[in-house]
Amino acid sequence: MAIEFLLNKQNPDGGWPYLHGGSWTEPTVFALLALLAAGETARSKRGIAWILRTRRSDGGWASRPGVGESTWVTALAALIPEESVGQAAHAAAIEWLLPVKGEDTTTLFCLRQWLLGRPNSIDEDNPGWPWTPGAAAWVGPTAMAVVALEGEHKRRPSARVAARAQAGRNYLMAHMCSEGGWNHGGAKSWGYDAPPYPETTGMALLAAGRVRSPGMERALAVGRKFLTETRSADAQNWLRLGLAAQGELPQGYAAPQGIAYRTVPEVALSHITALGGLA
Repeated sequence: MAIEFLLNKQNPDGGWPYLHGGSWTEPTVFALLALLAAGETARSKRGIAWILRTRRSDGGWASRPGVGESTWVTALAALIPEESVGQAAHAAAIEWLLPVKGEDTTTLFCLRQWLLGRPNSIDEDNPGWPWTPGAAAWVGPTAMAVVALEGEHKRRPSARVAARAQAGRNYLMAHMCSEGGWNHGGAKSWGYDAPPYPETTGMALLAAGRVRSPGMERALAVGRKFLTETRSADAQNWLRLGLAAQGELPQGYAAPQGIAYRTVPEVALSHITALGGLA
């Protein structure tokens, strides 16, 4: 049923919408990953053609055609198997990702904070990724970039790729909430401890690697708690992916009854999870 849903939602141009309307990169990538994982290589060709057609000259992808710069969705495109998009497109996506970092981890930003007399806890050696170049780093795009680079390193070992992926993981660990888990990026808000969110906790667990520490144990406990409580399709998908990557998803786990999987990313990710995950 998931594959039928995705095929019915494909636009005439070959891409996918979030639910209705024009094609966007994020739902197109997730739909393609679900189709390819299910062995639907022939029926994914129009989607692959859309991805290759919308690739920008700098090697990255914009959130949708017409947007004038490459963004975080380049990490998603880098998850598409190299044999599907071609070595050149895949390599260019990785090269686009490697130098990108949040504006809040640049030397200029840290100097500005110092001149303004503001405390600076930013680790310039371990930058995360922003949603768009020139913005601050956040957990979501950092997690996806790390997953893409880790997959690249497994296929083609590279000290440069491994070092950048590890810096991203260090960013994630430094931005964990005090109780464990992650929100969009700020462990504190207005001087108070900020709470974690289910979706970003799952994404960060997917990228964090199997490192065990007191902080990681708290994060896993929060992730397991969220899994039993959340009725969000998006949250269930990311928590299942993240906990499975950590070897912590309960055996035979099935999402609670009554959760509505409505959008293309929700349906695609649920199918990807059932077939073994993103990495």
